[in-house]
Amino acid sequence: MGIVLVVAAALAVPQAWAAKRGGESRSVERGRYLTQIAGCNDCHTPGYLMSGGKVPEKQWLTGDAFGWNGPWGTTYASNLRLYMQGLSESDWLKVARHRELRPPMPVPTLRAMSDADLLALYRYIRFLGPAGEPAPAYQPPGEPPRGPAAVFPAPPK
Repeated sequence: MGIVLVVAAALAVPQAWAAKRGGESRSVERGRYLTQIAGCNDCHTPGYLMSGGKVPEKQWLTGDAFGWNGPWGTTYASNLRLYMQGLSESDWLKVARHRELRPPMPVPTLRAMSDADLLALYRYIRFLGPAGEPAPAYQPPGEPPRGPAAVFPAPPK
């Protein structure tokens, strides 16, 4: 009897995973699509931009230590997989609509998204689950970037 239970439990794990993957909501699928076309991976997934997108999905949106340096200081693409764990859907909508974000985050693109699209991104990121480590903290103007960084000139006057 014990062996039957062990075998049944072992078979249930892959079936549960398949059901989770096969039973993804349209919202999660839309979030996956938006992640790809909106350029989220370009900054928030290490190596994605430079590899032509050849990074396994299990590594997507885990943040990056590559810095973006300019008159605002140096920013690092956050680990969205960890960040979203602490937010509810309504919290995420408030962040996306109102939080001031530093370059190179394309705030106008984020703000132009519908609530349905923002929620699809949220649900997809939550579907991926937590992974990776936090990205380096923001560095104010005048401090050198920690490691490699793209350097932006000051805007024309």
